[in-house]
Amino acid sequence: MDIEKKQIISDMIALAKADNELHEREYDFILAVAGRLGLSKEDVDHIHANPSKVNVLTTEMQRITQFHRLLLLMNVDQETHIAEMDALRNYGLKLGIRPEAIEQILNEMEAHENNMIPSTRLIEIFKRFYN
Repeated sequence: MDIEKKQIISDMIALAKADNELHEREYDFILAVAGRLGLSKEDVDHIHANPSKVNVLTTEMQRITQFHRLLLLMNVDQETHIAEMDALRNYGLKLGIRPEAIEQILNEMEAHENNMIPSTRLIEIFKRFYN
């Protein structure tokens, strides 16, 4: 199993469990992402039992894409818990996302339907902080 794919799914599982529960909608979303990465349900369950501790996402685009996945995951169950927001902040920092960009994204979430910031707006935010 590719270490990068394992990290992507491992990070998603850890964020989903930030509120001490892995909700069915979150698990289904993780399975959908895993499927797009070429991973099976068995792979996801293995990763769940053996999480990755290594950060292998090296390019800026990989890190921003992973942050976006985590943001979508946080909102997929339509319940945003403080623990999930804190976990997302920490993951964002771990991924090298600028703290100002993280805070603007978290603050703007509420202004959008289902807390889902459109990808075009997300790109605008990142361009502002990375240019």
